[in-house]
Amino acid sequence: MKPVILAEKPSQAKAYAEAFKSTKRDGFIEIAPDPIFPEGAYITWGIGHLVELKEPKAYDPKWGKWSLAALPILPNTYQFQIARGKAQQFGIIKKLIFQTDTVINACDVDREGSNIFYSIYYHTGAKNKKIKRLWINSLEADEVRKGFQELRDNQQDLLLYQEAKARQISDWLVGMNGSRLYSLLLQEKGIREVFAIGRVQTPTVFLIYQREKEIEAFVPEPFYEIEGSFEAEKGRYKGKVKLRAKERKEAEELLTKHAIGAKEEGVVTQVKTTEKRTPPPQLHSLSTLQAAANRKWKYSPAKVLSVMQGLYEKKLVSYPRTDTQHITPGEFSYLAGQVEKYQQIINAPFPIASKAPKKRFVDSAKVQEHYAIIPTKTIPTARKIEGLAKDERNLYEEVLRTTLAMFHKDYRYAETKVTTEVKGLPFFTTGKTELEKGWKELFAVSKEAKQEPSLPELREQEPVKSKIDIKESMTTPPKPYTEGQLIAMMKTCGKLVEDVEDTEILKEIEGLGTEATRSGIIETIKRHEYISVTKNIVSITEKGRILCQSIEGNLLSSPSMTAKWETYLKKIGRGEGSAEVFLATIGKFIQKLLDEVPAQMQKNGLPEKLATPDAKDEIALCPRCKKGMIVSRRGSYNCTEYENGCKQSFPATFLKKRLTAKQIEYLCTKGKTPVIKGFVSKNGKKFNAKLILEDGKLKMEF
Repeated sequence: MKPVILAEKPSQAKAYAEAFKSTKRDGFIEIAPDPIFPEGAYITWGIGHLVELKEPKAYDPKWGKWSLAALPILPNTYQFQIARGKAQQFGIIKKLIFQTDTVINACDVDREGSNIFYSIYYHTGAKNKKIKRLWINSLEADEVRKGFQELRDNQQDLLLYQEAKARQISDWLVGMNGSRLYSLLLQEKGIREVFAIGRVQTPTVFLIYQREKEIEAFVPEPFYEIEGSFEAEKGRYKGKVKLRAKERKEAEELLTKHAIGAKEEGVVTQVKTTEKRTPPPQLHSLSTLQAAANRKWKYSPAKVLSVMQGLYEKKLVSYPRTDTQHITPGEFSYLAGQVEKYQQIINAPFPIASKAPKKRFVDSAKVQEHYAIIPTKTIPTARKIEGLAKDERNLYEEVLRTTLAMFHKDYRYAETKVTTEVKGLPFFTTGKTELEKGWKELFAVSKEAKQEPSLPELREQEPVKSKIDIKESMTTPPKPYTEGQLIAMMKTCGKLVEDVEDTEILKEIEGLGTEATRSGIIETIKRHEYISVTKNIVSITEKGRILCQSIEGNLLSSPSMTAKWETYLKKIGRGEGSAEVFLATIGKFIQKLLDEVPAQMQKNGLPEKLATPDAKDEIALCPRCKKGMIVSRRGSYNCTEYENGCKQSFPATFLKKRLTAKQIEYLCTKGKTPVIKGFVSKNGKKFNAKLILEDGKLKMEF
């Protein structure tokens, strides 16, 4: 009998078929007899999820309507159905499976691929079929053929399916119950919006909200440092005293103690130079590639995953949904054998430092389902490279350059630490001199990269002229997240996210979501209008604020709780946990929400009313057209005569201060507001001012 190979989607099936002689049929591909498949084989495909969970009303008619009295939605068993518009392809798969005794799961080698395969297979009703698993990291013909020759049993695959199914059902339960609970309770408060709740997406929104609250609550404070500008025989340099005083007086007292005036003689007491090395960066996982691409080109995480999936299907890179930064000796062997050819692709020749594997990159113990993202054995022609879209080429080269760096020398530099004394008070200076660019020559220098100041040639006991100043600076608020930082934020639950370069910290933490799902979660919260992204900066929306005000204090706002759930889900995938235990925990969590949320929302206070197109609360007569009324809509205040040409509008937030309907009323009726506290300037300073309306535009009066 011909085995049936089930791929996840048509493009994947086509890539498999290219490794054999084959003929395209309607909904499947027929493989001709081959040493691997002596009788031939059939390749068919899903179209993503062909099978999905049924809607609540399929279990009980009372769950068809949104009602607090009907909650909780907790079915005893879970039922699945064929997704709308996909019945024809499902029918083809079912017919082929019933004609064979062997079915090969050739969906993506991850939890989701396992879920797609088994949800389709079980829904066909097939029984007693031999199931095998194709486990590959590349779609190159020789890797595909090798994979089909070395098919695995389905033991690990079944565990991954149990994990993915538990995740799917838990997300469905939290979404169905949480979304109805919060939407209905907020509706009672006059907020007519649907608030989608998610097991992972909601705590993710809350982390962004917390960062924005930190920024808004931040009050800049001055601090004082003593800085010296020194003139030596061969040039100028600067140094600082080890002091960061909150009061200027403290710095003044230190200078007085040493009898130091504005201009003094000094002496270089120590010049210590140390050679330092920076090894090549680790290979890319999906999250490190998403972070790098966002820093360099402002690509969203979802775009990076989409482009990388395309490059994978073009057989240029290995499987992209990976969370490891290591490879095995097998991958290292083919990379080392082709280094010179890879160099030619990007015209970057350099002497190979070593072709011996290093534990920093090659460690089988740290490779589980997939290895790091690396170029495949395929060496693309110049024509193929030229045919890539700009974003494809950028990402392919990023992977290629990071892989080549593994064979390059360390970056070497000399770090010089200078101590300059002025009347017994030491000033410290650090300078850096590049000795050997090494692997860094493969990468363009980032515009944001901080350069250490270069120092003139100095010698110990050299006299210098000095000019001493007290320098006043202001503390700066935390920075808002960029879209690329959201991935690291989710992975670390908000901790240490600023240090995106130091991926070592990410290894111990499970975080929110998985490598494969995080970019999709970010897209979901954007689609639900909880966050907005402008010039790569992430902001919470008014709708997002109301959601976060509502969930504050319960487990939905707890990233650590969600991270613990993710940890347990991974235990299911390893055979160390039970899906039944996990779903029972989710059921208890939902009941706890139903019991506690109504009172909790009262305690949290009534959130400001969210303006929607249906909720047109009239604030005042429009000061421009004198016909329409100014009403509150999502994100701004506008005139009801907008469609007839009146362009009067007011922002909901001005200089990081949310404007109330009362303040807008003052502007419309009196032309100015009372003093408003808490505006934030571009340099992070808070200030108070009145707003004035002049020619339809906002101005400030101090």
